[in-house]
Amino acid sequence: MTVRFLVTAGPTREYLDPVRFISNPSSGRMGYAVAEAALRAGGRVTLVSGPVALVPPAGVRLIEVETAEEMRRAVRDEAAGADVVVMAAAVADYRPARRSRRKLKKGPSSLSVRMVRTPDILAELGRRRGKALLVGFAAETGDPAREAARKLAQKGLDLVIGNDVSRRGSGFGSGFNEAVFVGRNGECERLPRMRKERLARLIVRRCLALRGSGAGGRTRTGTPA
Repeated sequence: MTVRFLVTAGPTREYLDPVRFISNPSSGRMGYAVAEAALRAGGRVTLVSGPVALVPPAGVRLIEVETAEEMRRAVRDEAAGADVVVMAAAVADYRPARRSRRKLKKGPSSLSVRMVRTPDILAELGRRRGKALLVGFAAETGDPAREAARKLAQKGLDLVIGNDVSRRGSGFGSGFNEAVFVGRNGECERLPRMRKERLARLIVRRCLALRGSGAGGRTRTGTPA
């Protein structure tokens, strides 16, 4: 049976005014690589993408979004029909509380901006999950394994891929990643630095193995992959 993948990729933009926004350096390459790897593995792939300068793999269904709220709505609409959800997007945690309709002019003094939380899309998926396997990412600036384990437990995920984005030549804006796989049964596998395309294939392979072992959904009876 064809496995249905839902993959998110890229950054979000949270606007302060019509010409200024808060974002991050995510290029989307990791999520796009996962989408292509899933497609090559025989999956049916929907890719929800923030603004990136990438061409989507031929054969994927692309949904383009900008803000965290737009990504939330797209993921919510698509998750019910997915077997595997891979949240590789770097979604902004905060947005300006007020978005000006006009460009903010330079003033004589400093500018203070009140920020509010954006939706936690992964946590929402974890709370109302069905049978889908849920995979998250933890982009950190220290040891990613601890944060990946916390995120996995707190949000009810099946697998978290952690990586240290402060390492030169790895993570945001790079073609490489140095990652750690943290699974819900306590397994922790550290991987060497590798191209994102190769890491994507390992992620898809792990997802398919977890599905084959009975992982995913509310039943927690699978064996470590």
